[in-house]
Amino acid sequence: MSQLNTTNPNHYIYTTGVLEFHILGGLSTFGLDRLRVTIKVHRVDDEFHAMRHNIDLYNANGVEKFVRKLAEFLEIGTSIIRRALQELISKLEHFRLEVLEQVENEEVEEYLLSKKERRSAMDFLKSKNLLEKTNKYIGKSGVIGEENNRLLMYLIFTSRKMDNPLHCISFGSSGSGKTHLQSSVAELIPSEDRLSLTSLSSNSFYYFKKDELKHKLVLIEDLDGAGDVLYPLRELQTKKRITKSVVQKGIGGQGKTKNLTVEGPVSVGGCTTKESIYEDNSNRSFLLYINESEEQDERIMKYQRRMSAGKVDVVEELMAEELLQNVQRLLKPVRVINPLAEHLILPKSVFKPRRTNAHYLQFIEAITFYHQHQRESKFDQQTGEEYIETTLEDIRYANELLKPILLRKSDNLNGATRNYFERLKIYLKKKQDTVFTNREIRKAFRIAESTHRRYQLLLLQEGFIIRRTDIESDSFVYEIVDVDEFGDLEKSINQALTLCVDKLIEAS
Repeated sequence: MSQLNTTNPNHYIYTTGVLEFHILGGLSTFGLDRLRVTIKVHRVDDEFHAMRHNIDLYNANGVEKFVRKLAEFLEIGTSIIRRALQELISKLEHFRLEVLEQVENEEVEEYLLSKKERRSAMDFLKSKNLLEKTNKYIGKSGVIGEENNRLLMYLIFTSRKMDNPLHCISFGSSGSGKTHLQSSVAELIPSEDRLSLTSLSSNSFYYFKKDELKHKLVLIEDLDGAGDVLYPLRELQTKKRITKSVVQKGIGGQGKTKNLTVEGPVSVGGCTTKESIYEDNSNRSFLLYINESEEQDERIMKYQRRMSAGKVDVVEELMAEELLQNVQRLLKPVRVINPLAEHLILPKSVFKPRRTNAHYLQFIEAITFYHQHQRESKFDQQTGEEYIETTLEDIRYANELLKPILLRKSDNLNGATRNYFERLKIYLKKKQDTVFTNREIRKAFRIAESTHRRYQLLLLQEGFIIRRTDIESDSFVYEIVDVDEFGDLEKSINQALTLCVDKLIEAS
């Protein structure tokens, strides 16, 4: 018997003694109750004179009509065509089952570290000042500036291997580098552990294999264009699994309900310019605000100039990236217990303290998890489960890294308005003044009128500025109520965290 040629996945060929069949566009593996194909048939000795048809080869009536038309068109007996079609159907059935079996058994190949790579990664994980060294190597890999954000993001992405992973959303104006930061840090995570989404429907999320997303890093480059997937992602974040019921045809054509389940947990990272729209997702995530200062702009532009001049050591960047990826591969799932957790109290100024407190404790566990090769392994006497314990040093690291996060969580202003307000304070301090006009600031900051109006309205509503009616001007005049309010808030958070650590030291 002739063989089915499937070398080209979009063009299968089956040749008999008289006929040649072409299956155009390949073969769908979804739904074994039908065999719909686009088929082209011609005589072996006459390729030009061919019939093309779209047909379900499991439809007996349709196939019989096709046989008669083909026999008339090619001037060949129906018995020859009918036998050739039956052979083709049999070949296609066997091939489709083989493909489905391969897909079911397909597993992501685990990257095998060489002895040298394993030794280098293990030496790195056992080195002193691991977090400082990690941050240094993140910089060596090509991530410019953003020292606090990049280390936070790296640790959040590392938590994907834990039972309760962390998530983050990066905020910044268009062109501020939020997507570049996320993608650059994500490159330090092994490719087999991350999934980057540019466009995906909500339904397609349920058609991943059951464990395909388990302990994976899911990256969304632009939350504004991924509205459909936000709900299933939130469910994966909270419940660690999503389930959808679909109806499929059963025996006799009757409908049969099937549950599609995708298991988590996952760690999710996303970027957006719109802070207020994704409140449900923000509540489940760490909010990272991109550094949009002039100093950061200069650092990035200097790096771009050096890259253009060929003075950036690309090999060194790749080596740093590979080392951090191998470090991730050596981290194994292990339970973390924080014996000091009962003594950890958040500053009272933090909004939504319940969820923030959970994030705070989880982040401390993530730091402990990253230090797993520097911690003594212990075993539960009842279950025999292995675990490691959090140290005071882990809490110190967490407090230092989370200060900006907790500060934002305690602020009445959103990130964009706070950035504008702090910039306004610096501008007025240079002028040695506390009053300003709308026209003056729009001109100095080169800011759109609608954007400036939005900032001003929020500042007025929250009482951060007041309108001065006693000063005559052709434009509205405003004054800052308290120049030091943000600094005072920062001091109160620092004092609360320091006091917490001091109490732990006394208790120990």
